[in-house]
Parts: sequence; C-alpha cells; structure tokens
Amino acid sequence: MPRTTNRGRRAGTAGAALLAVTALAAAACGPDGPARPATPPPALPKSAPTSLGDLTGWKLEDWTKYVTESRFANETARGFWSTARMDAAKPRPTPEYSLTAPAAPGVERDAPPAAVRAEPQPHPYGQAAAVVGRLFVTTPQGDAACSATVVSDPVNPGRSNLVYTAAHCLHDGKGGGWLKNVVFVPGFNRDGQANHGKPYTDAQAAPYGRWTAVRALVSPTWLQESGVGAHNQFDYGILRVQAEGDSGKSLEETVGGSVPVWFNAPRDQITSAAAYGYPAERPFDGMELDHCDHPVPPARLSFDRSRPPMYVIGCTMTAGSGGGGWFVTRDGKPNLISVGAIGDRGPAGYQAGPSLQDQAKQAFDFFAKNVR
Repeated sequence: MPRTTNRGRRAGTAGAALLAVTALAAAACGPDGPARPATPPPALPKSAPTSLGDLTGWKLEDWTKYVTESRFANETARGFWSTARMDAAKPRPTPEYSLTAPAAPGVERDAPPAAVRAEPQPHPYGQAAAVVGRLFVTTPQGDAACSATVVSDPVNPGRSNLVYTAAHCLHDGKGGGWLKNVVFVPGFNRDGQANHGKPYTDAQAAPYGRWTAVRALVSPTWLQESGVGAHNQFDYGILRVQAEGDSGKSLEETVGGSVPVWFNAPRDQITSAAAYGYPAERPFDGMELDHCDHPVPPARLSFDRSRPPMYVIGCTMTAGSGGGGWFVTRDGKPNLISVGAIGDRGPAGYQAGPSLQDQAKQAFDFFAKNVR
C-alpha cells in the first residue's frame, strides 16, 4: 500500500525501484548559515593537469603527488554533527544550466528529456536503499548537505569504506578549497521517524551511525576550473570514511551492502536509469530519500567534445540531491554509473551527471589501492 510521507506526497510503485530490481550482496552551494572566518584557499597543486590529455600518461607517482599536494584535511570532532545541526544544514546547491536557452558555442546537447517526478522511497529503507545517505559539510557560507553512496571496494571485497559523490560536494573548485567537517550518514531517516523542524534522536536520524571522511579525492580537472561548464563533465569525488564510534565493522558490513561503480559503461547498454538522493530545497525538506526513475536512455550534454558527454535525465529533485547515485541494472544487480552534478529548477526539471570513463576509473583505482 502506498504511504504518505511527512510532505504529504504519495509514494508510487516506482518508489521501491532499487529494491525491486535486485537485492545487494552483503559481504548521501552557497547556503545561508553562520559565516566562518575566511581562510585563504590552498594553492593549485603543482601536479594538477593543464589539459585532459595530461592524465593519460599519469603514473602512480603522479597520482601520489597530486593527492599529497591537494592537502585534504578533515578535523571533524566527534559529535559535531548533532541532530539539531544536521536539521539546520542548508542544501548544497546543484549548479544550474538551462537546456531550453540557446546553447553557447561549443556546447552539444540532445533535446531536453521529459520531466520525471521524484518519488519518496517507502519506509523503512531496505538493505539496497540504505547504501544511499546524506553527506554533511561546512562551506565558507555555513553548514550544508549533499547526497552520496556506499560503493564497492575492489581491494577489500565485502568490507568497503568507500563513498562516491560529486566533486562540488567536497571542493569549491578553482580558487576555492576543500569543504570542512565532512561526514556521511548512510540510510538517513531510514524509518521515517525524523521530521524537519522537530527534535529527533540520533537513532532516528543516523541508524547506521555517522562516518567521518579521512581521505578524499576529486577529479584533478575539477581543481583547475570553475563555473558551470566542461569541468562538470568530471564532477566526481571519492571518500574513505571511518565510523565515529569504532565498532570494528566496515561501512559496507554495517549497512549490509554496497554497489559497484560501472566505469566505461557503453551508452548503448544504458537503456534507463534511476537517480537517488535527499533533495532539501522546496518543495522537499531533506528528510526523505527520493528517486527519479527515467525509463528511457539518458540524453547527452557536452560542454567540451574532448570529454565524455554527461548523462541527462528528467528529474524534479532539487538541491541537496547533488552527489546522489545514479543506478542501472547490470547482470541483475544495481551498478552506479553517475552522480547528480547539475540541473534546472524549472518546471521541466532535469539532472545531469558525469559519464564515468577513463579518468574516473584511473582515479578510483589509485584511490582504492593506495590512499588509506
């Protein structure tokens, strides 16, 4: 029976899409909020590429130098993200781009896809949906929230501590720096007992605990570019996390599963996609895991023809859902093929996400094997 959420919206049969297609194998800018003292952004790593082609010849030492020089540091104190603080966090805005306005020179795009209404995931979230959660961060403008997904670690099968999200949920890009106090809350509000604007308990908000980022990597291209454009074609980021309270279990063991990332997925095999996240801008409030089930192949959007074109799907999710995973079914199981990167708040809502090709795979493989 469909249920009514605390927003009064009804969940359709598509609400259990991720759960219905498969069970997972066991083994989540510029918000209002309290301003923080300004700190100078870190210098661009000397090893950052000057062009996409620079990455094709990168070796282990190049990636090691890049991660070292990009200087990610996350000093979140245990208990920093109280339930009240999480409730007050603003959605991290998803950069906007209009698919209906005349395209700028060099932009290639398909016709805008038909809008797909976001639907809430029925409570309680099962094992499959629990891999998605909210990502809380502190920006120069205040506390904010994105979405992110537990992904499989090829180096530690069944014991992954890896989380995939959007680069804009971790780093401000050219001229900016890393966001602070980065914490992942998988299965946020799994049982639907937490309500925005009302007190709720840790167990209601974070049934699997809070997981602090200890290492991070964003696309090297992201650090040298800014604005809405070609660098969004590489809007991806990876985290390694650890539990606030050490239970001895990995993130994957704690939530009951993970999803593999399908790099270099052939477009002709992507016949549909489902995007998941925690939208927090009106008419949403960040308390519900929502999804858009796009029933046809994603459209294309490219700001730079030398880079993999983005996937585009119809979706009415708003800010806060950025970084949330996009899933397709492969061999009977869900695989992550993208994350929410840019969108449009207009009535013909859409989201676009990067196509995770060679650069993304190279970054992920390095991170999983070498960044502890």
